[in-house]
Amino acid sequence: MIDHIGLKVSNYARSKLFFQAALAPLGYSMMMEFDMPEGKAGGLGTGGRMPDFWLSQGDVQKSAVHVAFAAENRTTVDAFYKAALAAGGKDNGPPGLREHYHAHYYGAFIIDPDGNNVEAVCHKPA
Repeated sequence: MIDHIGLKVSNYARSKLFFQAALAPLGYSMMMEFDMPEGKAGGLGTGGRMPDFWLSQGDVQKSAVHVAFAAENRTTVDAFYKAALAAGGKDNGPPGLREHYHAHYYGAFIIDPDGNNVEAVCHKPA
């Protein structure tokens, strides 16, 4: 089980606004922020648990990251996609079934401001 994941971002303020908006439909909010020698860092999470998705100012790696967030239902995947686009994300695959993964794989993909592929996915039937 993964406890948390962190992304280095080139512009913390921009990425903070993007992920707060994009992940709000999934129940995520900024839970903690602090200053590090390299710049700001912040953790987003859901439901009173410890943050599980971290952003920190730093040198962005040349290789983009793919991170997928679990959604309770397909409507939430749709809401993530709309919110992420509105926050400045770029389409990398609209909401829909990806049956090549499995019969109920319903996901949407967005490219964040640093080129990372961010997904919301629901594995439940409609």
